[in-house]
Amino acid sequence: MHSFLYPASFRPDLSGRPVVSFRDFPRAHTDGKDRREAMEEAMDCLGSVMAELIVTKKDIPRPSAPKRGERLVPVPLWIAAKLALYQAMREQGVSNSELARRLGVRETVVRRMLDPDQNTRVEKIQSALELLGKRASVLVEDFSTALQAGA
Repeated sequence: MHSFLYPASFRPDLSGRPVVSFRDFPRAHTDGKDRREAMEEAMDCLGSVMAELIVTKKDIPRPSAPKRGERLVPVPLWIAAKLALYQAMREQGVSNSELARRLGVRETVVRRMLDPDQNTRVEKIQSALELLGKRASVLVEDFSTALQAGA
């Protein structure tokens, strides 16, 4: 099972704005006017990092264990399903062409399914994941529970 939650530090800059940094992605930084906006920007930043890794066909690092004071930032939903499919294909060594053959579609359809800039119906990605022996689900946590756990 994969979790798409990455630890990040939220530290104030000289003017008090929270600056977000990801240990797993040292070049990824963002900020916000307050903690709520900084979290929204952090999710967007993380989504952009993931999109770039998919487009450039790079490995996606597993999230590090959070350290004291870090908050867990979820990958935004707009890319989570594509990310799950991308990782499943890489883990199993399945090419776009092979997945297209299994799905009975053209390779360009699979390419679009993985393209962060293309809208893809989640049901199509779920079907592709099932062919790879995976199932995607959404977990909705009680926010107060997540805060108590240090997230």
